Amino acid sequence: MTNKVTLTQFIIEQQRELRNASGTFSVLLNNIATACKEISHLVNQGALIGVLGNADSENVQGEEQKKLDIITHDIMVKSLNWNGCLAGMASEEIDEIIPIPGQYPRGKYLVLFDPLDGSSNIDVNLTVGTIFSILRCEEGLDPTTDDFLRPGHEQVCAGFVLYGPSTMMILTTGQGVNGFTLDQEIGEFILTHPTITIPEETSEFAINMSNHRFWEKPMQRYVDECLQGVEGPRGKNFNMRWLASLVAEVYRILTRGGVFMYPYDFKDPSKAGRLRLMYEANPMAFIIEQAGGACSTGRERILDIKPSGIHQRVPLVLGSKNEVERIVAYHLES
Repeated sequence: MTNKVTLTQFIIEQQRELRNASGTFSVLLNNIATACKEISHLVNQGALIGVLGNADSENVQGEEQKKLDIITHDIMVKSLNWNGCLAGMASEEIDEIIPIPGQYPRGKYLVLFDPLDGSSNIDVNLTVGTIFSILRCEEGLDPTTDDFLRPGHEQVCAGFVLYGPSTMMILTTGQGVNGFTLDQEIGEFILTHPTITIPEETSEFAINMSNHRFWEKPMQRYVDECLQGVEGPRGKNFNMRWLASLVAEVYRILTRGGVFMYPYDFKDPSKAGRLRLMYEANPMAFIIEQAGGACSTGRERILDIKPSGIHQRVPLVLGSKNEVERIVAYHLES
């Protein structure tokens, strides 16, 4: 590639189009990128440096933590708490919001992150990633949890970094979706996938079929129709995929279409859903909608939900617009 556009150049050029842009946002995104480069290095080293395996601890969700869950959380915090861009942070890995140390100035943004999405895959060398979401707040604010509980349509930026055969950052600031690949030789994210769009039609779906018996009837109906192929009411064959890694599932949909479903089920009726609204569903919904797709719980648009808690869970259906709309219609009919 000639005339490579770096992530830094891309963000600065976007900010030049905004009145009263201070450059603070560019600094924040660069610090996030730096943290993700460090995480990428650790993921690639894996067993060579002893970072695989369980940490013999649980996170706030009651889930067993991997060593890298803890390490990547610490990397994100240390990379972001000093720069003067943030008023506060929140991580999927801990219960309370993360204050900015007193010796550093408060900024005008809030960041939420899942430092290592899909960490259950790390010990079998499958794709994992980092997800982040940025909200604007009053400058100098000393935030409480309530300041983070804002609907997803108020996000000013969302992105995820995919640690796979190559390391990629997928990013939206509300002006479409762009993909950047980490050039390991120069240590920079380079724009390689500009203006990503999702096809409205698809013949591919992703879901954990082992939970079929626990789903609600509308979801069973949708998947059963897909499985019937050309002989069924849809009149075409579908392929099924399931990677158990949200970042990998979403990236596949961004690049070739499809629909991803992690619906409500009766396996554990005490949980309204499996995925976290603030750390997973909201940022992914922002990205998917900016790429021309749709994102719903099955009954309501993800980005319109007013959060009730910082670790709230929701059902999640996202991807090619026509398929998501069909799934929502089935739920509303019932």
